Amino acid sequence: MGGVVVDDGPAGVKAPDGGWGWAVLVGCFVITGFSYAFPKAVSVFFKELIREFDVGYSDTAWISSILLAMLYGTGPLCSVLVNKFGCRPVMMVGGLFASLGMVLGSFATSIIQIYLCTGVITGLGLALNFQPSLIMLNRYFSEKRPLANGLAAAGSPVALCCLSPLGQVLQHQYGWRGGFLILGGLLLNCCACGALMRPLLPPKKPDDLEETVDRVVEEEKKPKKKLLDFSVFKDRGFVIYAVAASVMVLGLFVPPVFVVSYAKKLQYEDTKSALLLTILGAVDIFARPTCGLIAGMKWVRPRCVYLFSFAMIFNGCTDLIGSQATDYTGLVVFCIFFGISYGMVGALQFEVLMAIVGTQNFSSAIGLVLLMEAIAVLVGPPGAGRLLDATHNYMYVFLLAGCEVTLSAFILALGNFLCLRKKREEPDATMEMAATAAEREGLNRGGAADEDEGPKGMENGKAAAVEAREVAKIVNGTTEEIGEGNPETSL
Repeated sequence: MGGVVVDDGPAGVKAPDGGWGWAVLVGCFVITGFSYAFPKAVSVFFKELIREFDVGYSDTAWISSILLAMLYGTGPLCSVLVNKFGCRPVMMVGGLFASLGMVLGSFATSIIQIYLCTGVITGLGLALNFQPSLIMLNRYFSEKRPLANGLAAAGSPVALCCLSPLGQVLQHQYGWRGGFLILGGLLLNCCACGALMRPLLPPKKPDDLEETVDRVVEEEKKPKKKLLDFSVFKDRGFVIYAVAASVMVLGLFVPPVFVVSYAKKLQYEDTKSALLLTILGAVDIFARPTCGLIAGMKWVRPRCVYLFSFAMIFNGCTDLIGSQATDYTGLVVFCIFFGISYGMVGALQFEVLMAIVGTQNFSSAIGLVLLMEAIAVLVGPPGAGRLLDATHNYMYVFLLAGCEVTLSAFILALGNFLCLRKKREEPDATMEMAATAAEREGLNRGGAADEDEGPKGMENGKAAAVEAREVAKIVNGTTEEIGEGNPETSL
């Protein structure tokens, strides 16, 4: 249980930006792939489940919805468990839950049992892996974190391209029960990924008894970390991000859900229609790490929030233009540009959150953000489906999704520019005035000493002025360091 100390951010621990961090990145890549791709991959078994339990397509669609709801909605629970026990034990228990749910689901005799086993238990297991893996990635990477986030996010399209064909093969060879059982065994790899999340240890210090006792006393005096820190809502940057992300999720997942049906309505065959998702996923695979590289550039990284806003505008405009597609070529072009913008959003969303709240508050912040997004996930696609039932026109579905994502971009960019930029400038001006006053006081002291003590007084006066300048530099330097760690001034 040594991960508890690490999750609190022990003093003196610096992100290695490499070394064992690459193993952590591999684990996060696999976990991200399972978490985002599994709810979609399970859909290949829906036809068999419909025949087995004599239910409708809407009934089986609840399986994926429950999986996603558990992944997002249990964010605060994951934060509490991580802050209590650490990332590694939580992930390993989560891997057991994810596997157990699929294994139990293979013995189900009703659709309700599928909901409970595959939806709730497996969904909880994936949630207990997803959030801690991002937290550990944040611990191990600092300078290279944008690239690490981009590479980890690429696990989603890669896993989708692998799990969907694998599910079809398993269903053909072993039926849905055998497929669930084998996929349950595959999810045990989450435990192996959890074992890779080795806690970072503080640097060793000389074995001095007095120093050791003093450190123990100081640690005992420190207030215990809250299991779920709601104080992040006092941070303007976090509130703006949470609102923007919730609005974005309303429309972000809609086009991938409806694009295949859109092609079928245009009288294209099933295989050709399904190829659109393959194109989208292939582009997405390369877009995410590429965007991570761009976000890590020296000039871009301090302005990463604006790059994220651009990615959302790009995605929203793609939806708006794609709504006018009338043939297969138009849909292919739409999927290419949607894959680029979707990959950019996927690579940047957690990088920006990490930059806003910092390492100390990330475990609580991500849990609360995921909970807010869970509501939007449950409302977005079903709401788009109701609009389609009412209008029988896919154009309006894509227009609605595009407007929602574009609106979220403006909320984030304008909120950051108007609410946070002004606050950043005020401390700088205050410190500049303080530095000037300190220098002036030093010079005045020097002048007074010059009159009273002659040459010796003049030297003391110059020394006082120099000292005042050094103090001013230290004050300003400290302010800059604080600004880098404070999300409300760094954006």
